Amino acid sequence: MFVSKKMPDVLRLVPIGAGTYSAPSEDRPQAARDVVFGGQILAQMIIASAMARDFTKEVKSIHTIFARPGSLSEPLIYEVESMQDGRTFGSDTVTCRQAGKIVARGLILLNVDEPNVISHVTVRPPDVPRPGPGVAVADARVVPGAEAVICGRIDSADQDAASAALAVWTRYPKGAESVLVHQAVLSWASDGYLIGAAMAPHPEYREDMAHHTVSTGVVSHTVNFHDRFDVAEWLLLAHEGVWAGRGRAFGRGNVFAGDGRLVATFTQDSMIRAFADGSHDHIASNRRL
Repeated sequence: MFVSKKMPDVLRLVPIGAGTYSAPSEDRPQAARDVVFGGQILAQMIIASAMARDFTKEVKSIHTIFARPGSLSEPLIYEVESMQDGRTFGSDTVTCRQAGKIVARGLILLNVDEPNVISHVTVRPPDVPRPGPGVAVADARVVPGAEAVICGRIDSADQDAASAALAVWTRYPKGAESVLVHQAVLSWASDGYLIGAAMAPHPEYREDMAHHTVSTGVVSHTVNFHDRFDVAEWLLLAHEGVWAGRGRAFGRGNVFAGDGRLVATFTQDSMIRAFADGSHDHIASNRRL
């Protein structure tokens, strides 16, 4: 069984049965909401699948639907079911449960590396400067221990930004010792900025209103991996809030290595709507209960 000394603690899953693993939640004692971040679930699903296969293949894609929020107060349970395990490809269903209820379910396609027959890419990284020394900060939307730099904005809730495009540099300085851990770390980082990108063209609805005056949440997220990368080096996540309406939003993103290679893409469906109970500050209302 592969053991990574550099793996973030929150990705250290514990086997509790055949294809079944217990996972902690990140330590966020000051969290305004008792909700597990979706990026954590994506990353832990990849690790659960990897552990069930003893890290023998790498992820080609992961598609996850989030059925209900998970709580930070108790462990998450991951159940891995192998659909197929061939010479080149494999596929798993990974179910995340808590208190007996399904929190999320993911489909993971795995493969082994093969030589090029054809090779091309049709997208290029946005023209943004690389991070300078000392500008990176910790960001709750990337894996604990990672750093992020939001390009051209104070933060992703910057009301002066009218564009639905958002570029973010991120890196995990400790690095990783397995392709699958690199993929898990990047999956985590890919989940957190697309709702903010969708809200940016609407100054009356800032991202920092989320969970207070506007109900937001990710309902499905997909990551496709194309080339290998090193999370210890800067990666550029280029987000685009493509569409918003009818209480929903759709966004997509491209991930580029520092040398300009396209290494991954991702898409996300989310909700952006009023609270069903009519509350104007949902977190404050819940605190009064």
